[in-house]
Amino acid sequence: MIGKLKTVVLDAADIAGLSRFYQALAGWKEVWADEEWVTLETPDGWRIALQSAPDHQPPEWPGQSRPQQAHLDLRVPDLEAALTHATSLGGTLLRRNETWLTVADLAGHPFDLCLKADDPNTTVMGVMLDCPDVKTLSRFYAELLGKPITYEADGMAMLGDYGAQPVTFQQVADYVAPQWPDPAFPQQIHLDLMVDDLDAGERAAVAAGATRLPAGSDTFRVFTDPAGKPFCLTISS
Repeated sequence: MIGKLKTVVLDAADIAGLSRFYQALAGWKEVWADEEWVTLETPDGWRIALQSAPDHQPPEWPGQSRPQQAHLDLRVPDLEAALTHATSLGGTLLRRNETWLTVADLAGHPFDLCLKADDPNTTVMGVMLDCPDVKTLSRFYAELLGKPITYEADGMAMLGDYGAQPVTFQQVADYVAPQWPDPAFPQQIHLDLMVDDLDAGERAAVAAGATRLPAGSDTFRVFTDPAGKPFCLTISS
């Protein structure tokens, strides 16, 4: 393991509004907020942050002209009730499937409502990354996060187990990578990984296939993964 998954970060122009949406939708708790950053904690142990991006361009899912790049999967006990609740808060239904619904939040980020009828709670099933090559990206993150590959199929893979903050991957035709910080090719979502030592973390991440970007501070550094998605290594706190 090079780093531990600390936070899933969504970009948005109105982070206060998006925070209220997810608090009402899923019972997440706001534990930190200023004009640039909001941190939310979920009842099932995830940490989701909202990062201010005043020029944020929402995804145009399912196309690749401005792709989603990644999305959250939420488990709910009743799909129709969850959809009614989400749309009453300002969410938009994008697509119906038999056991899940795709909805856009207030910033346009798609997320899936997935049926889990035996659990009355709304929980985070996982975060899924779009990519051009599932094998390459899943193996990179397996080394980065120290999570085993627990599922592989044609165009799909998963690291870790359900209930233990799994990261999943789906292969996308004509994949278009972010070009952060260019708002025309937005990152949309990125992962923050916690490390004990930034220098050692950087060496290991680059050896695994990451590329260092000229951004960061004394407490974090920015990289791209083999699919061009930005992620951060941050100091433990």
